[in-house]
Amino acid sequence: MLHIVNKSPFQTSTLQSCLRMAQPGNALLLIEDGVYGATVGSAMESVIREACATLKVYALRPDLDARGVLGKLIDGVTAVDYDGFVDLTVEYKTSHSWL
Repeated sequence: MLHIVNKSPFQTSTLQSCLRMAQPGNALLLIEDGVYGATVGSAMESVIREACATLKVYALRPDLDARGVLGKLIDGVTAVDYDGFVDLTVEYKTSHSWL
C-alpha cells in the first residue's frame, strides 16, 4: 500500500496516525506540507528515520523545492518528481490519502 500524507506533522497528527497503521513493506509519500516531516533537525526526524527501517519513504521533490527544504532531506528518504509519483501509484496497487 502507498500511504500519501499532505499535512504538516507540526499542525496535525495525520503523519503519526499513518505511521501507526502502515505495515512493513508499505510506502509513504509525503507531499505538499507533509514534506516538512522529512527534514533534518525537525521534531519528526527520529520518527521518520525509524519508519525508513520498515517502509519505503518518499517526498515529492517539487514540494520540497517550493518550501526551500530540498537540501534538508533526511537520509533514507527518496525525493521523487511527478513522474516518480505516478510510478509509485502503479507499483502499489492500493493507496490511501491521509486527510
